[in-house]
Amino acid sequence: MFSIEHEFDSTVITLVDEGNTPLQEDVIVNAFEECITIEQYDARTDRVQTITLSMQQVRDLGAALNLPEGVYTLRPDQKT
Repeated sequence: MFSIEHEFDSTVITLVDEGNTPLQEDVIVNAFEECITIEQYDARTDRVQTITLSMQQVRDLGAALNLPEGVYTLRPDQKT
């Protein structure tokens, strides 16, 4: 299950793990104009861990999900 909310300066996507146990904590994706942040609560440290991806990294990640094993460089004009 997931939800999508539009905030003032970002789009927030929350991914809820509904599979078999053990379940993982919710993942929150914040899509800003200049970057994407991914947050997840870590019970071991009792803190929210945050990863920030540039828009280039997001584009590369999207392409990588559909490619076989290897090392790639996308051209600036190349669409995924």
